Amino acid sequence: MSAGVLHLLSSSAADDRQLSVAETFGPTFQGEGPSTGRQALFIRLSRCNLSCGQGEQARWACDTPETWDFKRFDPRDPAVARRQSVESLTAWALGIPTRLVVITGGEPMIQMDGLTRLARVLHVAGREIEIETNGTFMPSGELVESVHAFNVSPKLTSAGGRASARIVPAALRALSESGKARFKFVISHPADLVEAAALVERFALNEVWVMPEGVSSKAVLDGMREMAEDALRRGFNLSPRLHTLLWEDERGR
Repeated sequence: MSAGVLHLLSSSAADDRQLSVAETFGPTFQGEGPSTGRQALFIRLSRCNLSCGQGEQARWACDTPETWDFKRFDPRDPAVARRQSVESLTAWALGIPTRLVVITGGEPMIQMDGLTRLARVLHVAGREIEIETNGTFMPSGELVESVHAFNVSPKLTSAGGRASARIVPAALRALSESGKARFKFVISHPADLVEAAALVERFALNEVWVMPEGVSSKAVLDGMREMAEDALRRGFNLSPRLHTLLWEDERGR
C-alpha cells in the first residue's frame, strides 16, 4: 500500500475501522445500470433499513435477504455476516488490479462512518468507487468527494413497505444535488413505470435507468421486452441484469 493509504488507515477513528460484511467477490462484471459490462470487484455490506418483498403490496422479493432478514438468517453466522476491518477490505481490493469497486448491500450507507473511510482510502489508492443505495440516507460530504457515482435505486410500491420509509425526499434531493447520482428503478409490473415517472418528475431526477425484476434469465429478458417501448417513450435508459443473464441466480457473481 502507498504511504498515503497507510496514513489514512492509521489515522482512522475506532468507530470507522470495521464494517459488517456479507461477502466480497470478483473480478466479475457490473451487471446493472450505466456501468454494465465493466469488470468490477464487489464488497457487499450487511444490514438494511428496508425489507423488500414483505407486506401485502409486495410483488417481488429481495435477492439478498441474508443482509437483513435475521428471522431466517443468523447474523452471528460468519457465512451470513462478519466484522471486517477497513484495512483488510482495502488489502483485498488493492490486491486485484481491477479499477472499479462496487460497494453494495443491504444498504451500505447505514454504516456511514466505515463506508466513508473505505471509500476514501480506495479513492486515494486510485480505485473508482460506485455505491449502490436505496436512496434513504443522505451522504456525507467526504463520501461524495470519494466516490465516482451513487447508483440510487428508490424502492417502489411493488417492493412493499411504507412509502415514508422507502421514499425520503431530503435524501433523494441530496443525492441528486451531489452531481454523482444515477437513478435505477426495478420494474415488476407496467404500473411501476408510471410510479417511477412520477418520482422522476417530483424530484427532477436525471440519468434514469429502469431494470426488470427477476432472478432468472428468462424473467429478465421477458421483462426487458415488455417495458422497452414504454421506457423509450418516457426517455428512460434500459438496464439488463447482466449477471443473471450470464449466471442465473448464482451467488457471488
